[in-house]
Parts: sequence; C-alpha cells; structure tokens
Amino acid sequence: MKLAYDPSMFRDNTSFHDMIEKTARLGYKYIELSPRSDFIWFYQYPKVNSEMIKNVKKWLSDAGVELSSVLPVQQWSSPDEQERQAAVRNMRRTIEITSELGVDTLNTEFSGDKQNPVASEGQWYKSMEELIPDFEKNHIKLEIQAHPNDFIESSNEAAKLIRSLDKDWVSQVWCSAHAFYSDGGIGDVTKQIHDSADVLTHILIADTLNFKSNFGLRYIINPPGAPVTIHQHLNPGEGEVDFPAMYKALKDINFDGIVTNNVFAWPDKVDWSNEKTLPSIKKGLGL
Repeated sequence: MKLAYDPSMFRDNTSFHDMIEKTARLGYKYIELSPRSDFIWFYQYPKVNSEMIKNVKKWLSDAGVELSSVLPVQQWSSPDEQERQAAVRNMRRTIEITSELGVDTLNTEFSGDKQNPVASEGQWYKSMEELIPDFEKNHIKLEIQAHPNDFIESSNEAAKLIRSLDKDWVSQVWCSAHAFYSDGGIGDVTKQIHDSADVLTHILIADTLNFKSNFGLRYIINPPGAPVTIHQHLNPGEGEVDFPAMYKALKDINFDGIVTNNVFAWPDKVDWSNEKTLPSIKKGLGL
C-alpha cells in the first residue's frame, strides 16, 4: 500500500521545489501530483519542458520522496468536439510526462457535461480509443474517478464503464469526500466500496457534509435551489462521512492500492490539518 499526500493546499502559495520538501516534512513518502499552474493545470496543455522534468526528479530524490501518480483533469468527455480533441492532445502529452518522470500511474476524472451524459459518455469512449495506444506504449496505468458534476457521479456506474473497457491497467479511484454524490445523498460507503472492489485501486480521503441533508441549513444557496455542485474536503471527523465503515470495507476487500490524504480545506493550517488527518488514516488502515 502507498500512503500519499495531495499537495493542493500548497499549489497557490508554494514553489514546486518547496512543495516537495514540505510534503516530505509532513511525513509522507509519496506525493500525488495534482494540478499546478507551473506544471500541468486544469484543462490546459502541460507547461513542462525537459529541464523542469529533470529538476523535479532531482528534487524528489533529494527529499527522499516519490510520485505515486500524476493527476491531470481534462475535458476528454466534452460533447464539444474541438474541446475534446484539445483534451486528448493535452492528455497525450501528460502521459509522456508521466513516463519521463518514471511514474507508472496516471489518475484522472471522467469530466464531461452532467446535463448531457449520453453524448459525454460517447465522447469518453472515443477519447479512450485514441489514447489506449499511448497508455500501453508508455506502460502507464490509468485510474479514473466519478467526480461531482462529471457526466457520471455514481461510483457504481463508474465501475461499470471501467469494466466495459476490459483493460487490466484501467481501474477506479474512489473519494470519500464524494460519497454522498456517489449514491444520491445516502453516503453508503460500505456498499460503494464493495460494489467497486474488483476495479478499485486508489482511495482519496477527506470528509464532507451531506449536500442532501434535510436537517437544518447545511448549505445556504442564493438564490434558493440554484443548480450548483457543493462539497468539501475537510479533515476526517469534521463532516458526515462514516469513516469506521469505510475502513472496515477496505479491510473486507483486502485493499492494497494507493491511499491519498485529500484534505484541501486548510491551506492556512497545513501542519495542524495533517496532525489530525495522517494519524487517523494510519489508525484506520492499521499502519
């Protein structure tokens, strides 16, 4: 099992080099390289050259840490064909960069248009057909999650799409902070994990409130009923995710993939957040 840190709380105020060193000091051996504007940013072509890749590999080595995976987010399922083609081009370059970094795993999201899921699904299959040779040529494994506001939000439905590709190097990411979107507000983490057990290789850990709760004003939206997508990435225990049930389910399926601290909520209190989250993850996993 690889216990990794998503350094998103460092991305807006910390250089790449300092991000690596600070993550190492937090007590992690692995970093999940999430989007950064100075490397691979959301929906854009990677702003990376060979010198930067060389520097990153040296900084990682000097700090004694490794990349568990590279995380791009691209509109590869967009019903807009021009946007989809650009996303495929961006993803193709990201696959090359992942290989050049010596990393064997790329994890991403389905993206697409929630209001047009059928067309988005078709575009995703089209993008996969174009990118499969690139993944296989570079020996890169692909992990995908159903993210809130993607064309598919259900973890169970995401598992079906992944199985349909019938590729042993394509698997699923499951995020606890998205648990209530995964099943329409129920948050049954046990069922979600068991339903995806055969394709599940990566767990993202953070807490959230149930966006569908009927108890009080969890959220105040103006104007009321506006079509927005809301969730948090809190320290475990600050929201309503059933973490004891989650850890039991992971034990039940003998999970042995990547587990990432996915808390984003406290960029002004990173050390404090990690002091709460890292021990809870280790305890839950029995590490």
